[in-house]
Amino acid sequence: MNKTDTNAPISNFTNCHSGIIKRLGALDELPALLEPAARARQIAEESLEFFREAIFEHHLEEERELFPAVIASAQPGDELERVKAMTRRLTEEHRMVEALWKRLEKGLKQVSKGQSTDLDIGEVQRLVTEYTAHARYEEAEFLPLSEQILGRNSNHMAALGLSLHMRHAKPVAAYI
Repeated sequence: MNKTDTNAPISNFTNCHSGIIKRLGALDELPALLEPAARARQIAEESLEFFREAIFEHHLEEERELFPAVIASAQPGDELERVKAMTRRLTEEHRMVEALWKRLEKGLKQVSKGQSTDLDIGEVQRLVTEYTAHARYEEAEFLPLSEQILGRNSNHMAALGLSLHMRHAKPVAAYI
């Protein structure tokens, strides 16, 4: 219980206000903090949806459609061995990135709900770094080689295109 100064009652009110002003100063910081918190929730929510719907599907499509097509069309010898080594590397990178994602997913779900989390920021940065390096390698090395190999025979490129189209086509209801 606070002891009231009976000789200087006005100072009691002054001291009370200094504590209120301090709390209001902290409260004044809140609006600036709400925007980054809302952005964190939005990024986490969008990332959860995107990773499951786009990235996992992209890996599957490459491994089921693109990689086998390029391997089947590569010239025996050095070219075929190079393509096989590249597809092994890319597939291993897919699994590594997916494993990183699975470790982060629970924490990202918590962030998306505005909950407290022990999300490993180092792992988030590692995921971004690893996937960026993976994409650069694929774009600079594998895809140009794939285009060169599949481009030698227009039927091979057309077959890949048709296969991809069929994977993305929406089923049409048939009437009898």
